[in-house]
Amino acid sequence: MSLSTEPLAVTGAAGAAESAAPALAARTSGLRKVYGRTVAVDCVDLEVPQGAVLGLLGPNGSGKTTTIRMLLGLTRPSAGSVELLGVPMPDGADRALPHVGALVEGPGFHPFLSGRENLRRCAAAEPLLPTGGISRAVDEALERVGLAAAATRKYRGYSLGMKQRLGLAAALLVPRRLVVLDEPTNGLDPAGTREIRGVMAQLHESGTTVVVSSHLLAEVEATCTHVAVLHQGTAVAQGGLQELLDAGTPTLTVSTEDVQLAVDTLRDNRIPFKLDVDGVRIELVTTTSQQVIEKLVLAGVGVREARRERTGLEELFARLTESDVREGS
Repeated sequence: MSLSTEPLAVTGAAGAAESAAPALAARTSGLRKVYGRTVAVDCVDLEVPQGAVLGLLGPNGSGKTTTIRMLLGLTRPSAGSVELLGVPMPDGADRALPHVGALVEGPGFHPFLSGRENLRRCAAAEPLLPTGGISRAVDEALERVGLAAAATRKYRGYSLGMKQRLGLAAALLVPRRLVVLDEPTNGLDPAGTREIRGVMAQLHESGTTVVVSSHLLAEVEATCTHVAVLHQGTAVAQGGLQELLDAGTPTLTVSTEDVQLAVDTLRDNRIPFKLDVDGVRIELVTTTSQQVIEKLVLAGVGVREARRERTGLEELFARLTESDVREGS
């Protein structure tokens, strides 16, 4: 069966209804995957907005890679449905996948061929890439991921980070509507990680949707516009990154030498707080930063510095993936 290169489009009344709703590059509904008695993914409803950079987060064994494999049609769901670029999967794989670049569970190439030779083989199988454009596409992809200088070296001599780069190059041989990356910075040094971050930023600027699975929360916070958190095979949170972070309880950290007076003042006004190495950390649940500072100053507290903070991704992730049931409880 050959892969279709027809453009994907939604027409008619159904298309008009779709245009009124937020455009989605991918969607799952009631997605479930069972291996014997093990439930790997359980009723995941996932929406990936078109043009977003979505970070797929979760502890080991949370179902991230299994979800990605079902999204790409590599694994058939036990239940539920998947749409990729508006096409049902896996039955519509021949229509959707030419427009999708993916790096899943590490790249696989011929060990005795060079990086360029491996990439030329990948390029020859691209239905959207004419034969006359293969050499240029390969050179541009190698340059884009920083492998141009190592292009003639055999793949077996590549480091783990270089293998990851070559896998990413294969995903970027032609312009894509969607790029799916499973732990793309695995094995990379800080410089390589910054380069991959730059590639993701370029994809985002060009309008390409990116789904990236990663355990590096700082990288996700720096590069992603949206986040979906999986825990024990279920999506426990998803949405815009800023919205999720803003939904956490904001705090105000007050630095002062009058710690005891500050504590007494906060207790008298029933304002929740915790002692912090820098002074006092106040939860802004029923009050505002301005009101807190006014009360402290009127009480005679010498406020040296006041810094408003919000929930970080690491704190949010820990809260969402914390086990509800603890042993012995």
